[in-house]
Amino acid sequence: MTHISKHSIERMAAQVAQAAQVTQAAQEPPSPRRRALLAAGLSAALTAACSTPRAGDAAAWAQGVVWQLDEDHVDPRGDWQALGVTDLLVQWTAVDDISFLPGTATQQEPSSVRLQTSSHLPDWTRIAQEPWARNVIVGLAGRFDETGARAQMARLVEQSKRLVAARPPVHVDGYYFPVEVDPTWQGAARLAPLLGALPRPLWISVYDNSNIGGATLAAWLDGWLPHDVGVFLQDGCGVYARGPAAAREYADALAARLGKARVRVIAEAFRPAVGGGFRAASAAELAPQLRAYRGYRTYLFDGPHYVSAQLVQELRGMAG
Repeated sequence: MTHISKHSIERMAAQVAQAAQVTQAAQEPPSPRRRALLAAGLSAALTAACSTPRAGDAAAWAQGVVWQLDEDHVDPRGDWQALGVTDLLVQWTAVDDISFLPGTATQQEPSSVRLQTSSHLPDWTRIAQEPWARNVIVGLAGRFDETGARAQMARLVEQSKRLVAARPPVHVDGYYFPVEVDPTWQGAARLAPLLGALPRPLWISVYDNSNIGGATLAAWLDGWLPHDVGVFLQDGCGVYARGPAAAREYADALAARLGKARVRVIAEAFRPAVGGGFRAASAAELAPQLRAYRGYRTYLFDGPHYVSAQLVQELRGMAG
């Protein structure tokens, strides 16, 4: 059963009333002033429609946006569709044993894999209606601490099964297992059999702060990663590991070895901040990344934290 929120009902009612007004106006002989207003309105509508790129357009800056969900960021809002975004990658739907999906907490599960439901849940129905979330890749169970996540892979897979069963009411385009890999992780191959318990399409992410090179990274992944699992390449620009041109070479090397359909790019939309932490990248910093990755499905990391309405407008004002 489809549930329609009160906001949606009010919006539909307003649309019905507006349609009735248009119908009544159409039955009246149009005055010169009315004709001029209608023409101006049509022109403005066409201009707005043409100025917003779609994900498949050459003018699209990006195709996806990442949402790193936590209890302080359960209500993602933005106008990322103005950049061409139609895909949402949810980094995880449970982190540190706290679930952001209803119906996942149960006392029947062993205590070692038990989940608690967050007191703040996202409005998944509203998110599903956003133009930037037409296709959602659902992140499963993770941990904020990378070392802890890698040490508890099996536990996170068991928790992820609960999350898959309680899938959010969005258009699920795939799943993402948020235990990130890099070539310094000697135990990464142990992840391969565990991924077999998770549904497809399935994605993981990879980064390389050691700069071993794209071909070497691709060969390492191809040596253990199941061939039906896709890879999000973290470009490394946000921590100054490499520039956009080098990141593009990494993506091309992965695509040549794994197949282009298995490779997508995460454009890091942040930079180190003076005094510690991170700040949002400027449009001048981010634009070269997005230009370099044309031809790959590119996801902005992350939307709610770093890609503001002002940044969107600044990018739209730049030549693609």
